Amino acid sequence: MIGAHDLGGKRGFGRVLPASNANAQGSDLVEPLFHAEWERRAFALTLASGMLGQWNIDESRHARENQAPQRYLDNSYYETWLVGLQKLLHEKGMLEREELAALPFAASVDISASASKPQRGRPITEAPTPAKAAALLTRGGPTLLPDSRKPKYALGALVKVLPMTQAGHTRAPEYVHGARGIIHAINGVHIYPDANAHRRDEDRIVGETLYTVSFARAALFPQRASCGDGAETASAKKILKSESTNQEDRVIKESCEDRVFVDLWEPYLTHD
Repeated sequence: MIGAHDLGGKRGFGRVLPASNANAQGSDLVEPLFHAEWERRAFALTLASGMLGQWNIDESRHARENQAPQRYLDNSYYETWLVGLQKLLHEKGMLEREELAALPFAASVDISASASKPQRGRPITEAPTPAKAAALLTRGGPTLLPDSRKPKYALGALVKVLPMTQAGHTRAPEYVHGARGIIHAINGVHIYPDANAHRRDEDRIVGETLYTVSFARAALFPQRASCGDGAETASAKKILKSESTNQEDRVIKESCEDRVFVDLWEPYLTHD
């Protein structure tokens, strides 16, 4: 879905201002992980609830992004986490509508007609513990699948990103929609988030080949460059081949030669 959460390349939001990592005396000053105690609790609640096994990470992401645009932009980072968590707890039958209405940020939670009848949750077999949470954060959530299918696109192939018009979840950022690029790496078959975000218990896990696609920076953001339209050429393919074989030797002479690398699943792409 294209929404307020898809901020990459958007104009009108001002500059990104990274937090300073040093104070006036020159000693290290790292920005705190949490700016208030409630943010720490929001993180803990989200992690612990996710460990109950009622939803996957793509469902969680979709729950956060599926807000009215202005509400999404008005919320802070962990406010959006709480909105997503409350929505999931209701949809999975763990939180009644009346309970939801009494919680903070309930007005931001979109309960559609289908969500008004919560699903029956999966059986909870074990409770989360601090040790399990620490292990989960260390391990992460691998998405690589044991699938030996042949990829549709070869290294160096010219591809174009399809426009994404579906209402559901996608990991293809809007700034690459319709853009032309080059296959830089083939990363195997990974869980396909567009399907996984809407998967029911009876549905099988869908996997698709994941590629790293290289784009000319000028093609993605032409308003920031005076380099022509950034169209991929034979010389661009030659540059990319050099990048793929000997990354350490790559030298960027001008900003017009900058490239942007985006991980994209096979259904997002077509031959150019």
